Amino acid sequence: MLTKTDIEKYFIAEKQESLFFIIIGLVAVCIALIGLFIYKTQAFKGAAIPLIVIGLMQIVVGFSVYKRSDDDRMRVVYAYDMNRNDIKNTELPRMKVVNKNFAIYRWIEIMLATSGLICIFYNKYFTSQVASENVHYSFSYGLGLALALLAVIMLGADYFAEKRAIIYTNQLQNFIEKKSNI
Repeated sequence: MLTKTDIEKYFIAEKQESLFFIIIGLVAVCIALIGLFIYKTQAFKGAAIPLIVIGLMQIVVGFSVYKRSDDDRMRVVYAYDMNRNDIKNTELPRMKVVNKNFAIYRWIEIMLATSGLICIFYNKYFTSQVASENVHYSFSYGLGLALALLAVIMLGADYFAEKRAIIYTNQLQNFIEKKSNI
């Protein structure tokens, strides 16, 4: 049975995870800038590309979710009390789209992680480095490492977000079905 507490919990968790994404994005961009302007190695130059691009994406997406979470929470709690059809007509369809998007995000993140690992293995086994200790300082190694690391972090965060979204969507569905049976 869906309660107002369930609604509150879902949106509070969504807001907390968006804050996590903002922090990860800021850390990624800071690491990239430090690497580019202080360390200036080939590995940091390679790592800077995904750190900046994905980091900025995480900041933007995290901020937009963070900003809208409270409004969504209030809208759904209000609908729960005053306009239950809004849950059926607005919130449930929105959550179905969110759940479908998680599958897309998962495959993108898996492809990014795989691409990162391919860059790392390419660097390790197919580049002709004179000294083997220099392998870890190459552009492709930095690119691959940063790409794989960020993709795995996003994959993990989205895994938990998807589980929460599925539970919340099922609660909405059960709430609507119970309401229509009355």
